[in-house]
Amino acid sequence: MNVLVAVKRVPITGGRIVLRDDEQAIDTKHLGFTISPHEECAAEEAVRLIEAHGGATTVLTLGPREAEEQLRDALALGIDDAIHLVTDGEEWDPQATASAIVAAIASAREAGTEYDLILFGNESADAGNFQVALRVARALGLPCVTGVKGISLEGDAVRCEQEVASGRDVYRLTLPAVIGVKEGLNLPRYPSVPGRLRAKRKPLAASAPSRPQPRLARLRLKLPPQAGKQVQILGDGPDAAPAVVEILGDLGLL
Repeated sequence: MNVLVAVKRVPITGGRIVLRDDEQAIDTKHLGFTISPHEECAAEEAVRLIEAHGGATTVLTLGPREAEEQLRDALALGIDDAIHLVTDGEEWDPQATASAIVAAIASAREAGTEYDLILFGNESADAGNFQVALRVARALGLPCVTGVKGISLEGDAVRCEQEVASGRDVYRLTLPAVIGVKEGLNLPRYPSVPGRLRAKRKPLAASAPSRPQPRLARLRLKLPPQAGKQVQILGDGPDAAPAVVEILGDLGLL
């Protein structure tokens, strides 16, 4: 079995997000980078599937040369091979991203590698477009389920569990298939020191795809409103005690 995992280099989700003045991208000059959390779970699931059933795993990313760091992180988790589609660092729209990934899969097929399962994060932690997995599946003519929080192999098919308000919907897809997974599918392992050392020595297959003419237009990015904070000075020293007691009483804690 061959599993392909697509990941993306994104700003660390706990950092303070600031937009550029033109509101077209995130200002990343003071931010660290990581793999999107959903995609981290996808990489972990790929490793688990191969550990249980045998086969090989490949991680792919479309991004700047610095995204090699995220590929190495995935290799340190136990992924076997890596493909880097190198860009100049500018954000590609979902349509262009999907077309580059489809072309990479076609090149792998010409070289004799067929992917039985293609895993994506449900959406990236920065743009949150929700589109790439669906576009890739449509281009390849493969079945696709997104929002998945449970995966198991059943012969020549894969069983997918999708959380809904009333419980879980279950889908059974004939392989090959495309799946978009959500954080919480599993608990990603922490890379071991030997794993990191092996990852540094593994070769990466790098190429520079040509960017198609944009057909999707972004108007602007918008940050959600931040929750306000209020501070009330209750007093100084013992004089503040009655006010503390009053507040605790109002909260029903006394």
